[in-house]
Amino acid sequence: MKKVIFSCGSRFNAFCCSIFGHHYTMSRKVTSHIKEYKCLHCEKQVTTDANGKLARLTPEMKDINATLENLYQKRHRTSHQQVA
Repeated sequence: MKKVIFSCGSRFNAFCCSIFGHHYTMSRKVTSHIKEYKCLHCEKQVTTDANGKLARLTPEMKDINATLENLYQKRHRTSHQQVA
C-alpha cells in the first residue's frame, strides 16, 4: 500500500489531518517512557503525559520534558558508574 504525502500547503495538510488523522513520528526521546512526537503533515507537536496519553506540547511541557531528560540522564550516568 502506498503512503500518500501531500505537500500543497499547511492548510491543506491540516485539513487532511482533521479528516484522516495525524501521522506522528518520534522527534525526541525524553526518557524511556516519555517521548515527543511531530506530525509529518501539519507539524503539530505532542508529548506523552503522566498517564501515557498524547497531550499538546506547550512551552510549559517542553520545559518539564527538558528537566525530566536532564534528571533521567544524570540518574542513569551515576547508576552505570556505581555498577562498574
